[in-house]
Order: sequence, then C-alpha cells, then structure tokens
Amino acid sequence: MAIRTFGPNAVDWEQRIDLDRLRRERLGRLHEALNRSELGALLSFDFANIRYMSSTHIGTWAMDKLIRFALLVRGGEPIVWDFGSAARHHQLFNPWLDHGDGKESGKEGGPPTGARAGISTLRGAFHPDAAIGADVAAKVAAELREHGLAGEPLGVDIAEMPVLHALKEQGIDVVDGQQVFLEARRVKTPDEISLLTQACSMVDAAYEELYGYLRPGVRENECVGLVSKVLYDLGSEYVEGVNAISGERCSPHPHVFSDRLIRPGDPAFFDILHSHLGYRTCYYRTFAVGSASPAQRDAYVRCRAYMDEAIALVRPGATTADIVEVWPRAQEFGFPDETAAFALQYGHGVGLSIWEKPIFSRLVSLDHPEVLEAGMVFALETYWPAADGWSAARIEEEIVVTADGCEVITKFPAEELLVAGRKYWTVGGALDTRRESQSHLNTREGRGER
Repeated sequence: MAIRTFGPNAVDWEQRIDLDRLRRERLGRLHEALNRSELGALLSFDFANIRYMSSTHIGTWAMDKLIRFALLVRGGEPIVWDFGSAARHHQLFNPWLDHGDGKESGKEGGPPTGARAGISTLRGAFHPDAAIGADVAAKVAAELREHGLAGEPLGVDIAEMPVLHALKEQGIDVVDGQQVFLEARRVKTPDEISLLTQACSMVDAAYEELYGYLRPGVRENECVGLVSKVLYDLGSEYVEGVNAISGERCSPHPHVFSDRLIRPGDPAFFDILHSHLGYRTCYYRTFAVGSASPAQRDAYVRCRAYMDEAIALVRPGATTADIVEVWPRAQEFGFPDETAAFALQYGHGVGLSIWEKPIFSRLVSLDHPEVLEAGMVFALETYWPAADGWSAARIEEEIVVTADGCEVITKFPAEELLVAGRKYWTVGGALDTRRESQSHLNTREGRGER
C-alpha cells in the first residue's frame, strides 16, 4: 500500500499526522538511544537535534547562530535555554515542556520549567570577557549535579571552543554525543515518514511548474526564484536551497546555481531542498531544454540504470555496501579516487537534516557497511557525464524502507529524460518550432520524427 499523503490542515473527519505522538515518540527514541550509551546526558547546540529533543523552533534564521542549547539527562525531561522572548513563548504555548514543579517561578503552578532564558556565545560575537561560555557551563553543571550525573560523561553534538573549555573547567567529561542523536533519528516514526512524504509532494508540484517554465533564455536564478515561490505558497517552512545547473556547468558539477542563461539543447538539472515542519527533501531531476542530443540521452539512460539497480536492492537486511557495489568506481567516470568523486554516486538519510544516517558511498560503505531497516528514509543519487564532455545527467529518489522492500516517495517522472520548453524538429526541410505536450512529443519521436 502506498504511503499516504495528507493535506497540511488538521481535520476532525480523518486521522492524519498526530503531532503529539510525533513529539512523544521522538523523545522516547532519544531516551532509548541515551540509555544504550555510556553517557549520563546529552547537550545539544545543533538546531535539528534541539527540535528532535524538545519540539521547539524559533525560525530558520537561528540555524547557524549556535545560540540556543538544550539538555537531556537520563530519565529526565528536556530543558531548553533560549532567547528570553522565545523562552516565554515556549512557556505559554509548549505544554509538553512543563515539568510541573514551578521551579522557574519559585511557586507551584508557575511557568514550565523546561523552557528557560539563556544564551550561548553567538559564534564569538559576545566579548570574551563577558564569560557567556562559563555561564552556559554553570547552567549545565547545575542540572547534572541535581540529577546525580556530575561524574558521568556528557555527550555534546557541536559547540564553540569557549563553551567546551568552560564545561571542562566545571569538571565535566565532554565526549562526542552526535552519534547518539543520529542513532535515535536513524529510523523514522510513522508520523515522520508522513511528513517526509508530504514534503516530497510539495517538490513534485514545484517540478511540475518548473517543467512548464523551462525554455531557452531563462536564467538559472530565475528557476530558483520560481521553485522557491511555489514551495512557500504551498506552506514550506524553509527553502534551504535550489541547486540549478545547466549547459556546460553540468560537467563538472559545481553544486551551486548561477545567472547563466539556458540555451537550446542544454541539459539542466536541479536539486530542491526544503523543509516541511522541519522535515527536509533532497530531490534531483534532469531535463533537456528544447532538444536532447544522443550524448545527453545516453548519459541519462546510464544514470537511470544505476539508480534502478540500487533501488532494486533496497530491503530490510540489505547493507549500504550492497547498494554501492552496483555503482561505478570513481575512475570509471573521470575522477582519480572516491574522495574526488564524493556525493556524485551517493546516498544519505533524510529527516530533520539533509544528511543523516545511513550514508551510501564507495568511500566508506564497502569497509563500514550499515544494515538497512524498515522505517529508514534516505535519498539515493546518481550521476553520469555525457560523452560530449560537457553535459551530464543527475537523478535522485527518496526511498522509504518497508517491511518487504521499499517505496519511492519522489513522484515527478524520471524514468526517461524529459525535454522541456520548445521542441525543435524539421517539417518538409524547414525548421519548425512548436511547444507541445510531452505525450505528443513522445508520440512523434516514436514515429522517428525530430
């Protein structure tokens, strides 16, 4: 049965995504991962980890500031230190952070204790003599002592050097906590899978608009603007990026859009990355604009074949090594080694971050394979340069591992190379340019017409 795609609204006449269950299950999985580890607590500055732990969000503008932090102790509830106004908002509207002891207010029935005012060093913008890092460490140390965990290792995902030094000065044994977070997030809950699928459906719509818009004379950055508007109009929380690559920029692949004008006969591929309630997409598609050369078509066929071989192997119990075995070695498509070719034949988990566990790459997966499990969601992406030396094909599908196989949740057609924009062919020896539906074009090509 296909994974269901719901509307974004809550309704009383249909069971849709259960956000309360989403919060409970995410926190439960994080507690389970923490209990399996040797750590006493987890301290997070990473935006996605804070959201997974506490179900709080203050806008994507804060993602790179490292100013918020959150703590989870064994057997305890999340504590989030945030901007004062944001903390007040959490106290008023985030009842799941209410620990019920009124600690912050000093009286019974006071504001929720899991949401507190507090800030980190703002990537060093605060004057070092202000000792903000020491204040962060003191807050964390006080909680660890209160829970009898002062002597236990503290797992930290990412942090600035002044904070790390201050934690060590408090006598805290700081170790890597990122693996615990990623282990908890590796297999998705049913609600997470629904949100990831819904995020993909929004990109399906963006590609439909883009396919109709692509033509010679538009610029890559205009395509980025169009896709961004479609996604935000559909309710996207954050358009993280639209990778728009065309013409001779396709090989080598620069991974960033430009102001290049798209020309007749160009290949053009796009990667659309956005967030729906925090859940990301990573979703490539390749088009030919106006017409497709034999070299472009051949590259696309090969790129698709590598994708199909990989998808056919996805099932519980298979490993990342099994998948990458069917992909070409770096030397087969023009690179000296797997480091140089990294992220071209590639796979990665998708969730609250673009790149999560598991990772698929000949760089690491053959020697360090990871076992696939039902509930994993990841993207597989393949690439192939064309024989003409400048064009290329790029395809990416997002996949949910099911109990007996897998399901692809990226639905915009990619089985064959689609030609967008004006189609060119000759009629009676004269050049005729027409804009036709793709189905009509395919019919003409099936009769040998160009």
